[in-house]
Amino acid sequence: MIFNSSIHRIEEGHVGVYYRGGALLSATSEPGYHFMLPFITSYRSVQTTLQTDEVKNVPCGTSGGVMIYFDRIEVVNKLDIEAVHDIVKNYTADYDKTLIYNKIHHELNQFCSVHNLQEVYIDLFDQIDENLKRALQEDLNSLAQGLMVQAVRVTKPKIPESIRRNYEAMEAEKTKLLIFQARQKVVEKEAETERKKAIIEAEKSQMVAKITWEQKIMEKESEKKIAEIEAQTHVNKEKSIADAEFYKAEREAQANALKLTKEYLELESLTSSLPTSTVRKSNQQPRNPEMDFLLDLKAGTIAHEFLISKSLPTPFASLD
Repeated sequence: MIFNSSIHRIEEGHVGVYYRGGALLSATSEPGYHFMLPFITSYRSVQTTLQTDEVKNVPCGTSGGVMIYFDRIEVVNKLDIEAVHDIVKNYTADYDKTLIYNKIHHELNQFCSVHNLQEVYIDLFDQIDENLKRALQEDLNSLAQGLMVQAVRVTKPKIPESIRRNYEAMEAEKTKLLIFQARQKVVEKEAETERKKAIIEAEKSQMVAKITWEQKIMEKESEKKIAEIEAQTHVNKEKSIADAEFYKAEREAQANALKLTKEYLELESLTSSLPTSTVRKSNQQPRNPEMDFLLDLKAGTIAHEFLISKSLPTPFASLD
């Protein structure tokens, strides 16, 4: 019986602390089986892993005088192994009652006392957990180093039934307003979509009209260039014809000018007075060929002598 009382077990994630005659001993133990003096020495197992402390039914009075109750507040915390002995020595093995439970009541009442029901219940409710966590950790850093608050979770507070019904009605109206606003946004979005669609269609039509107009302009410019080319071709052709006519007239004028020389006129006068065998009327009888030859020979001789006397070139000069 005495032997069984001297053996005890410390679970994993815990640290054993010992009391003798009500005094805390300096020794601690790790997880496993350990011996102690029965009836004289006692022990407590202190958790060093994450644990959740629940603070229930916390009353809170708002600045407007309305009493509300927080059904449950959860505090997730962890105690460092090296800090176990000091914290147990200063705040006993039930340190969480002093450092967490009592502190939650104090901080929550401090918060409610400076805010009205609307702020606590709705407007600032999402900030309560962070405010509690920050306030707890600030105190623990100065009072119990080694105890860390990981998170704080706060449930919705209970409020008087009449006020709750008013809030429910208000939330219903707010929901209706949100639904109306959502529908209005949908209508506005649809109108905006239709407007953008109309703008896109108008821009598309404008672009098509612009392309069509540019095509017509290009066609007109092409027709204009073709007409200019044809006109220039016609002008060049007419110019060539005019140049040819002018050249022909110029050459004829030059030839006529040569015919008006004194020597040529004397030759024409001389040759016209001679009989010829080449021009005859159709009703005249042909002459004797021998006679025509003699007449032509005589005329040629006279012309030749005339040209020589005038120092003019003769047809027979190249034969000399």
